This record gives sequence, C-alpha cells and structure tokens, in this order.
Amino acid sequence: MNEVQAQAFFEEHQVKFVLAQFVDIHGAAKTKAIPVKHFGDILKNGAGFAGFAIWGMGIDPHGPDYMAVGDLSTLSLVPWQPGFARIVCSGHVNKKPHPIDSRVVLQKQVARLQKRGWILNTGLEPEFSLLRKDATGAIAPFDATDTLAKAGYDYKGLNRSTGYLETLVAALQQVDIDVFQIDHEDANGQFEVNYTYSECLKSADDFVMFKMAASEIANAMGMICSFMPKPFANRPGNGLHFHMSLSDGESNLFADKDDVRGLGLSRLAYHFTAGLLAHAPALTALCAPTINSYKRLVVGQSVTGATWAPAYISYGNNNRSCMVRIPEGRIELRLPDGACNPYLATAAMIAAGLDGIDRALDPGEPNNFNLYDLSAAQLAEQGIGTLPQSLFDAVAALESDPVLCEQLGPVVAEFARIKKSEHSDYMRHVSDWEVSKYLELF
Repeated sequence: MNEVQAQAFFEEHQVKFVLAQFVDIHGAAKTKAIPVKHFGDILKNGAGFAGFAIWGMGIDPHGPDYMAVGDLSTLSLVPWQPGFARIVCSGHVNKKPHPIDSRVVLQKQVARLQKRGWILNTGLEPEFSLLRKDATGAIAPFDATDTLAKAGYDYKGLNRSTGYLETLVAALQQVDIDVFQIDHEDANGQFEVNYTYSECLKSADDFVMFKMAASEIANAMGMICSFMPKPFANRPGNGLHFHMSLSDGESNLFADKDDVRGLGLSRLAYHFTAGLLAHAPALTALCAPTINSYKRLVVGQSVTGATWAPAYISYGNNNRSCMVRIPEGRIELRLPDGACNPYLATAAMIAAGLDGIDRALDPGEPNNFNLYDLSAAQLAEQGIGTLPQSLFDAVAALESDPVLCEQLGPVVAEFARIKKSEHSDYMRHVSDWEVSKYLELF
C-alpha cells in the first residue's frame, strides 16, 4: 500500500482519524489521533510526543520530542471504533531511530536475521482473564457461575462468554488476525485465543492489536479483560507462550525428520534452544517483567493440580513442566506472561538464540518427565537450574548478561532502572497478608 492507496482506503471505510500507535517500555499501547487529511505527516516526520511523558524512553523534560513514524504496511481499521484506523509506529528522536524504542530494538535483531537470510516466525498464545469488581473493589470472574475447581476446556464456561468472544473474534478477523481456536483455560474466568503465526515483528504488532481489542471490547460490555500474570493466588496465571521457528522463506529450518533425539528438530534448532537456556535468567526479566509475574513462576501447584508455568531451566518433548517445550519441528518458550512487552521479549529471544547458534551450543538431552515431581536435590543431580524467583533477581541477571546487554543496547539500563524502582515500591508496601500475619504475633 502507498499513500494514495491509503487515502482510497480511508474513503472506502469512512475513516476520519488514524491512531499513530506505539508502545512504551511496558508494552502498553500509546496513541495520537491524526485526521486523515494529515496522514502523510505520520509517514514523513512522525507524530510528535513529549518523550518524558512516556514510560521508558530515556528522554528528560528538557529533551527532544519523540516522533512516532508510521509503518505503512501496518495500516488497518480499528473495528470496534468506527471511523478510526491504526498505523504502527517506530520511534525516532532527532530524525534517527530511537535505540530505546521497543520496536526499534526488535527491528535491529530482525536485521541480524535478515543478514543470514533468515526469518523468525512466531505464534503467540495469549491467555487473559474476564473479571469484574464487586462493591468492595475485590475482583472475581465476570461469570459468577464459573466456579469449577478444574475449569480447563469447560463447555459452560466457554458458552457463557460467547457474546464477548464472538465480538472479539469478528474484530480480529477484520484486521487479518486469523483466529483458529478458543478455549476456556484452567483458571476461572480465564481464556486463550490462538491465531495463525507470522513473521516476528508482525506477531508483536498483532499482539498489541489483540490487547487493544480484547480490553476495549470487554470494557464496552462492562467487563475487565486482564493480562495480569497472576490475578488469583490459588489459580493458574496468564501466560503468553511463544512458538518459534526459523525460515529461509521457503522451508522451516528448525525441522528435521531424521533427528536422532526424536523431537523432529534440526541442529540449528538445538543450538537456538541451547541459547535460550543459557540466557534464561536474563530472559526472565523481559519475559516476566512485573512483581506479580513471580507469583506465576514459583515452584508449586494450584488448586487445579498444576500451575502450567515453568520454574526450571530445561527443555523436553511436549513437556509442559519445562521452560521450553518441543512440539515437533518448532520451539515453544513457555516463560513469557501476558505482561511482557512483545518487542523486547522477542528481541531478547533472537539475541539469545543467535548466541547459541554462533557458539554451537548444545542443550543436552531432553527432560521428558514431570519436573514438578522432583526435589531440589534431584533437580541439582540432573543439572537443572531454577529460574529467578523474583523480579529483583531477574533484573540483576539481565544486567550481568553481556550478550543481551550488548545486543539490546541502552534499553536494558532504562528497563532495569524502572524495574528496580518498581521493586523498591513493592518492598515498601505493607500488605494485608503482613498485617494478618504479624500484627499480634509478637
């Protein structure tokens, strides 16, 4: 599509405004509404923003403006907002790509793949909770009848949210996000929507669009759609599993039917997997970027019998207790949750995977058993490490990882600064649990 075709698109669909959309360091969508008459400005100079007003751009109050420059290939309607279109933007400062902008960080890693003739395809599996607040502000599943102790794949839970899900799917289909299945997940009020994989930059763009649609359609129906990693302490959390494969544009370079380990993986895929495992502690910070994320990643179980979240640095054949699961011919990283910034998480995965390829790392033999059944001593005997169990530890691991620091650039320092502040705020907060536990204990 060119600019002339874009104007015809606006006329055909009665578009009055275009949302110049980007994300802050948290992966939250930020926009300005631009009248279509001035659409060309987004493509040339970009839509201007006060950089200090945006989380994690590293711009001071006296600094230059952040300019969101549109990627014309991403232009689409906003189906739940008649008269509006959306264009995804990358950040520029002083007429250059801004190295702390999340999309720019991913574009840099995509360029490294392109130099080798490779494309990273990713399929994201967003999980989310449909909730309501009662008069006291406490949260509960929006469907008050969704109370099963083991609610995974429950027909009633799915059927009673059909109105919302049908509206969401219709909106996604209008913007060519090809939904192919929906299910009720293991927690009450929890759902997963699966859509067709694509090139990793487009996948990240699509996930942001998915969150925009899911949240706003829910809001219009009086619901809260939450991607919070762990809204309920005793229920499984909201993950964002990443399925990955490298392609040369014609074939899947991760697939090898003659794999002696029987997983259908190529040598290239094993090297990439080994890179993910080698950098797992640092990856955790970007894939699980909140205090709440570590309520999901903890060792233990929920009332349903499983957390479905990884706690151990390992891989295995169709093994959902591992950090990396191998559906034949591709890799599934189970570490990320719904709070992650998809651009930064994907960029970190590429950097880790390419390091594994460049150093020809081997991940060892797969762990094809339930890791939750092993004691700490047994895990140590197997050489299986544990993922960081707090945001503080994960950020420290990221800052001490020279490969990710070099490849991701100055965004690491900005991310670490914000997350250390977040951890400090949390540590100063006195929770209800603490009051209940300690008020009259001594």
